[in-house]
Amino acid sequence: MQNTPLASRRHVVIYGNMNAGKSSLFNRVIEQDLAIVSPTAGTTTDPVVKGMELIPFGPIALVDTAGLGDSGSVGDLRVHKTRAMLDRTDLAIYAADISHFDRNDYCRTMELWKKRNIPSILTLTKCDLAPEELCRTMMERYPEAVLVSDKDPRSIQGLKSRMVKELQKLGDQEDSLIGHLVPSGSTVVLVIPVDSEAPKGRLILPQVQLIRDCLDHGIACHVCRETELASTLQNSKRVDLVVTDSQAFQIVDSIVPKDIPLTSFSMLLANQKGDLPAMLEGANAVAHLPDGARILVAEGCTHNHNHEDIGRVKIPRLLQKKTGKSFQFDHVAGNDFPEDLSPYSMVIQCGGCMLTRRAVLSRIGHAKDVHLPITNYGVILAYLTGILPRASAVFAKEEGRAWT
Repeated sequence: MQNTPLASRRHVVIYGNMNAGKSSLFNRVIEQDLAIVSPTAGTTTDPVVKGMELIPFGPIALVDTAGLGDSGSVGDLRVHKTRAMLDRTDLAIYAADISHFDRNDYCRTMELWKKRNIPSILTLTKCDLAPEELCRTMMERYPEAVLVSDKDPRSIQGLKSRMVKELQKLGDQEDSLIGHLVPSGSTVVLVIPVDSEAPKGRLILPQVQLIRDCLDHGIACHVCRETELASTLQNSKRVDLVVTDSQAFQIVDSIVPKDIPLTSFSMLLANQKGDLPAMLEGANAVAHLPDGARILVAEGCTHNHNHEDIGRVKIPRLLQKKTGKSFQFDHVAGNDFPEDLSPYSMVIQCGGCMLTRRAVLSRIGHAKDVHLPITNYGVILAYLTGILPRASAVFAKEEGRAWT
């Protein structure tokens, strides 16, 4: 993997009304003609995402969106998709034609961003087509604005510099997966089962990211299957932490001595990207689910499903075995997530390796707003196999509290 995954990049999203010059601005910033540009209103239908290096900040994802002023049944769907991007936006760019600036619309949009603590940049476009007097007036009225022109590369560079400045205020996209849990010089064992769910010839993203994080923090890591775990532990002078795929929790727990901390890839992701205490609280709510409860299972990626699928087969089966109750399960994938959570008694989120931290936190926030328990794959599998106290102990030590 040579490129930073989109989920690990800050997302900079361009908003604005139709024909505001959003797609032209998008193309000029990435220096490619990727988005379709046309004088016809409503040309952009779905968000267009492009990874790029924003020097000197680093890798980002730039997103072009459909116009906020689109109308009609199809237009409403476009606007809905644009608004859904708010949950993934780290920095918003409001693009407005300087000659047709709608202050009321801009203020309404700003309120949406303020509610979500999203920083923004007002960008006035098509300045080469506007009278100089209008440009001066708008600069006096909105001194924080950036004026750009397709014909002036310096104005685009000025916008990029402003983007760097705003993004640097946000800091790193994500904390370390493991560097703050064990010190440099530690030894970690990663347990990676090779079953029908494992991709042929490669590792999945959380496994790759954890190996790289170990390298970055001077942590030695041994990688093995659960079938070689006992011999790996026996041949190691010291092991400071074992990290397993959540599906192998039970067998790994029976092999690893109790004095060696144990957790999972998914729980590390929950700690890095989300709100682990909320996830732990959500798992403990399983005991209070009524018979017939409806549960939402949310996955961040799309893949084929088989008889060993963790979200569609293993977790539902274990839930019903643990509680003796029958439940209804709804499934969503990718960036899809329902606005209305009222039909559900619980949300179970995947590890979220393909989602940004803001997206995961937004989902947790939506659930909290309606007092709905939410957990993730690793946390609930630890709960269902009876080892949640052990699997969460390494994080409790970090926070200075006990979790059960």
